[in-house]
Amino acid sequence: MKHEERRQQTTRLLLDSIKELIREKGCHSVTMKDIMEKSGLSKGAIFHYVKSKDEIFAWVLQERLEETNDHFMNAVEQGEKTLEGPMQKIIDNLTMLEDAQDVTNKVLIYLLGKEDQPIVAETLNQYYERSLHLSKQWILTGQLHGVISDSIDTDKTAEMFVLLTLGLRVRSSIPLASVSFNTQDYSSFMVNILKSR
Repeated sequence: MKHEERRQQTTRLLLDSIKELIREKGCHSVTMKDIMEKSGLSKGAIFHYVKSKDEIFAWVLQERLEETNDHFMNAVEQGEKTLEGPMQKIIDNLTMLEDAQDVTNKVLIYLLGKEDQPIVAETLNQYYERSLHLSKQWILTGQLHGVISDSIDTDKTAEMFVLLTLGLRVRSSIPLASVSFNTQDYSSFMVNILKSR
């Protein structure tokens, strides 16, 4: 087996294992021993690919982001040039923002609690920057296809969408938080902004 294939298989195994462990125990309770037992990998094999378990947690955030981007880009490539099809791929992923049990939300809250650690701070920054980049790309793609107005400020709009997304994720972890703005409102808000001329 080639090195790249092995890396992809190990990454997939670690991702699947960590997500299952988070569902079972929560982020704070997962240990390296748990990861080793769940994945069947030795500590050395794990540390060949990562520096810490927090890096594996960060993969969970990145994976969700890349999956959303892949779905969006596939819709752009296969569909007619409208806002609705590709936008629906983004909207489909919004419902998890309000789910306190969603693994991605749990990981984000866990990592935000460790932001004073340089490796975690860098990971969070990379996640934020990648979120911004993809949000901008989605808007620019819509502008390129003529379904989003060129008058939309791509940078500010992308940042606003990322901030709202992060806010919804954080709110999901607050027990009994009152909600008057939900993901359905958010999706309508996004569409209205992007359709404005």
